[in-house]
Amino acid sequence: MFELRVICDPADADRITTALNTTFETGPVRRLPSRHSAQARLYITADHRPDTETATWPAPEDAYATAPSIIREIGWTADAAASRPVGTTLGREFWLRKAAVLDRIALTDHAPGDADEVAAKAAQRLVELDDVTGVRDARGYVRQQYARWACDQ
Repeated sequence: MFELRVICDPADADRITTALNTTFETGPVRRLPSRHSAQARLYITADHRPDTETATWPAPEDAYATAPSIIREIGWTADAAASRPVGTTLGREFWLRKAAVLDRIALTDHAPGDADEVAAKAAQRLVELDDVTGVRDARGYVRQQYARWACDQ
């Protein structure tokens, strides 16, 4: 993990952020005005992006080892969706936890017939939100990201 500092024209900030996000796994961008000019300062926490074509995804039991119960996660996602202010978008944590709980439901012995399809669609939504390319197993990606997220909680 490392931190990048970029000083650039404010008009170029979005393009630079997008380029860095395709090269690295990045955290939130902190924007500050430059101290001595009209330039923008961007601070970005980054890490090397794994080779998603050959990535070994964690097993579900490993990825979800510390996860709350499925019922509790359904409640959390419902509360998060219902309590957001009108006109705001749901953040990455919501989409990650939603995709993870749908993956967990699809893995159960008593999953409804369309559970695999619903879990795959939610997983693909997270992949698109993260703007990751080359992921062939979106549900595996969800497990990897959930395991990482859970370690940070």
